[in-house]
Amino acid sequence: MLFRNRKKVAKFGGSSLADANQFKKVAAIVNADKARRYVVPSAPGKRHKEDIKITDMLIACQKTADYMPLWEQIKARYNGIIADLGLDVSLDNEFAVIENALAEGTTVDYMASRGEYLNGIILASFLGFEFVDAAEVVRFTADGKFDPHTTNAIMGERLSGVYNAVIPGFYGADEQGRVRIFARGGSDITGALVARAVMADIYENWTDVSGFLMCDPRIVENPTPIKTITYRELRELSYMGAGVLHEEAVIPVKLAGIPINIKNTNRPEDTGTMIVPESEDVPTDGLITGIAGKKDFAVIRIEKDLMNSEVGFVRKVLDVIASHGMSFEHLPSGIDTMCVVLSRKEIEGKEAELLTEITRAVSPDNIDVVTGVSLIAVVGRGMKSAKGTASRVFTVLAKNDINIRMIDQGSSELNIIIGVDDADFEKAIRSVYSEFGA
Repeated sequence: MLFRNRKKVAKFGGSSLADANQFKKVAAIVNADKARRYVVPSAPGKRHKEDIKITDMLIACQKTADYMPLWEQIKARYNGIIADLGLDVSLDNEFAVIENALAEGTTVDYMASRGEYLNGIILASFLGFEFVDAAEVVRFTADGKFDPHTTNAIMGERLSGVYNAVIPGFYGADEQGRVRIFARGGSDITGALVARAVMADIYENWTDVSGFLMCDPRIVENPTPIKTITYRELRELSYMGAGVLHEEAVIPVKLAGIPINIKNTNRPEDTGTMIVPESEDVPTDGLITGIAGKKDFAVIRIEKDLMNSEVGFVRKVLDVIASHGMSFEHLPSGIDTMCVVLSRKEIEGKEAELLTEITRAVSPDNIDVVTGVSLIAVVGRGMKSAKGTASRVFTVLAKNDINIRMIDQGSSELNIIIGVDDADFEKAIRSVYSEFGA
């Protein structure tokens, strides 16, 4: 009886379900552990480098009047998977409904969602699980905003009486029944929502890599895998560009205290990465957990004597930024200086206007804009109890002739943000990794 109460939610990405052979791998994984009771599939991804993802093909159908040739390719792809799996199932009725929607001029959201919907039907048949349409259990508001509280209530009730189910990722519906989608990568979010609704013991996110790596393998060759990472560390690294998991997928399981295990469909024996709640007893793999970064920022630098004693100074600056519909990335400051870090794309063409308005608002002694800045985050819960971490970062960058344009460290001591020239971005990451990860 205790075993029957165990629950795992397994989400499989597009590369894990790209063809019939991948479907068989997924089935073997699910069947290897009876606790894997709820499965969340993505749409079929690329089978090879030159291939096209089903979701991209579906969106292209919605955007062109001559969609039938492409639509026939999509149908052939699904029918090929069904035939190769030897299934006695037909998608003809579903195809007819989608064709009718296309003819009547359907939405991008509807077409983009059909990849997961159709894949879910096939996978449910192959596994012998019940198919639960995500449109039944994932709720959006009439203006397209996700409604987490209603979703959790509806999904929890619907799945309470279902022992095994396949719930497609990426989409839901509003109260009028119109299909709505998350941002790309939203199947991660659906998996987390299912895990929270059923109060799973663990949320497994299966993809084509064996968990997180300490930094981008396109920059550093064979970086060290991360065995365990906390939600907060993941949030910091994901925000700064680390891939693998959609950062919003952390929120539902974090609220419920459910751990996430990032696993590799093609190497199920690999341990992967465990993402766990913040805890003092979570072991550290090393001083630094991960290194990530983004390029192409702009920094507004403001100087004024006795800035710290001027009430409302920072608020006035940020009011100017907000009046242009911009949000800042970081806000490092000193007694008489402050920097506002923004995306270069947001500020482009508005530099002179912003500087004029900020000058009018706070009368700085000096103000300018620096572009071409990259931000690099050095993240690790182990930094709290170790002395000299920042010194080691700055020293290794200096040894490699890399100029630091900006420094920002949060009060949590979880991360150090360094600003460098875009030209030094990859060199800086390799340098920091050589100090802490090699």
